[in-house]
Amino acid sequence: MGRSRNGRRGGGGAEAVVEAVDGGLAELIPDRERARAWTLLIDGAPQSHVDLDDPAHLSFEYQRRLGHVIDLAAPPGRPVHAVHLGGGALTLARYVAATRPRSTQQVVERDAALVQLVRRQLPLDPGARIRVRATDAREGLAKVLDGWADLVIADVFSGARTPAHLTSTEFLDEVRRVLKPGGVYAANLADGPPLAHLRGQIATAAARFSELALVADPTVLRGKRFGNAVLVASDTPLPVAELTRRAASDPHPGRLEHGRALRDFTGGASPVTDAAATASPAPPPSVFR
Repeated sequence: MGRSRNGRRGGGGAEAVVEAVDGGLAELIPDRERARAWTLLIDGAPQSHVDLDDPAHLSFEYQRRLGHVIDLAAPPGRPVHAVHLGGGALTLARYVAATRPRSTQQVVERDAALVQLVRRQLPLDPGARIRVRATDAREGLAKVLDGWADLVIADVFSGARTPAHLTSTEFLDEVRRVLKPGGVYAANLADGPPLAHLRGQIATAAARFSELALVADPTVLRGKRFGNAVLVASDTPLPVAELTRRAASDPHPGRLEHGRALRDFTGGASPVTDAAATASPAPPPSVFR
């Protein structure tokens, strides 16, 4: 059962909920400034932020960048078919439902206990067409029909690391199978100096998609600190100019790299295969302080 944590009250008087889930200790911390908003932490690492009164509000920097990708994946308001690998508090699925009504979505989240906690404490809009499968991300992706998705979003972390089997060319072959022609793949990646993981992931995506873009804080791209980067890939031209503008105008401005500059950024890194794949690096403890 969840228990309250002393002193952790939100603006609406709600108390924190702390509960053991399959992936560790989950905490739902109420937002002091938004009456029905919550932050999800797993073992102290922030995972998601949700505002039940305003599901179109994206608080986390990387989620805002993924939100820009969602906004530009199709004409405004048009329903899409979306697959979310990694559920967390279902923030991005809620965002799609709010900004693109009548969208059909599949969420794959391995942690069944976390899914139950989120459904109970942060219930979904009953009218949202969101199906949640409690299974491994790659196993869940294998069950999606060929050419079904307009959008595949990967945001999967286990112990604050992306599992190795979600970093390979074979994994991206499954993503490509599921995407419609012209569909978009977006992934939340995390890395720090010397950025070997990030460079390898760009090389891997370049081996399977003709169009790539990467959005991140400039200090992350320069290898100055550990942080998130959003990789966007497609076989049709990406809305680079608008993504650049939106990233630059965020509260924490991001820089977009694409084309030759992005290819040069890989520094000759090779695509990652299942046989050689490793999990993303663990963040330093200072990241979550």
